[in-house]
Amino acid sequence: SHYNEYKSYLSMETDFPGGEDTAFVNDEISNIIKEAVEATIGGNTYQHAKVNTWTSSIVEQCLNQLTKLSKPFKYIVNCVIMQKNGAGLHMANSCYWDNATDGSCTVRWENKTMYCIVSIFGLAI
Repeated sequence: SHYNEYKSYLSMETDFPGGEDTAFVNDEISNIIKEAVEATIGGNTYQHAKVNTWTSSIVEQCLNQLTKLSKPFKYIVNCVIMQKNGAGLHMANSCYWDNATDGSCTVRWENKTMYCIVSIFGLAI
């Protein structure tokens, strides 16, 4: 079946000793990010006074869901919220890690008034 093909592709790609139970699965992480962002700022317009609260909430919701996965990782969660006003934003990340076990996932979300960029790094324990 298609699911089995995807599962074997995933385990070949990540090459984890424990398979999916101990893997950094990008789709899973991406969904966690999207749910946290939607729940926090989904229907809002940009409000400078609320940005600190929103970024803290998104980061904490992501960490909560990540720990519920009970996978052997240390996580780093980063969140940027920026008003849509024509200004440029350039970001770069660099990691010195083990590509076989560690992973990262970045999601860019936007509505009419703001951008939200969330990056999660998973470092295998």
